[in-house]
Amino acid sequence: MKATAKQTPKLKALFNDSLATDLQKEFKLDNLHQSPRLEKIVVSAGLGRSQGDKRMFEVATNTLAKITGQQPNRTIARKSIAGFKLREGSEIGLKVTLRGDRMYEFLDRLINIVIPRLRDFHGVPKKSFDGSGNYSLGFKEQSVFPELSFEEVSTPHGLQVSIITTSSSDEHARALLAGLGLPFEKENK
Repeated sequence: MKATAKQTPKLKALFNDSLATDLQKEFKLDNLHQSPRLEKIVVSAGLGRSQGDKRMFEVATNTLAKITGQQPNRTIARKSIAGFKLREGSEIGLKVTLRGDRMYEFLDRLINIVIPRLRDFHGVPKKSFDGSGNYSLGFKEQSVFPELSFEEVSTPHGLQVSIITTSSSDEHARALLAGLGLPFEKENK
């Protein structure tokens, strides 16, 4: 039996072939390895309001597993907050951390399939960087992901996608994400 060669994800090949050297030249970096790169992508669903609802956790677990290809981990509250009716140790959400090829494949689907399906979309906001080169993007409901059937989106919940880069500046991270094809909104003049 022949072993099949695993195909490199499209965005990973783009980064390795040209984008890394372009970023090195643009920012006048000494070494190719100093150019910003993706470290991981964290996809999470906070279910604070439906804290005790087992069905909601099942729906969110199914959603995250289908769109990422990995089983999610449950997030636990670290301390009690009476104003939010939150107890220490209670399950408040789910998250999946993507690295390597799965990370690039997920980002490719996000950029080329999911984001174009959004209604009245004019680009992702440029202000969603955290000051440390990481970018966060939120979805009000999971219905924009084509991996999910109509029955699976009948119980809507939100999702958060955090893209963590090795860059320490937002400018470098924005250039990396724009080079990978993330459509940022145009400047209003």
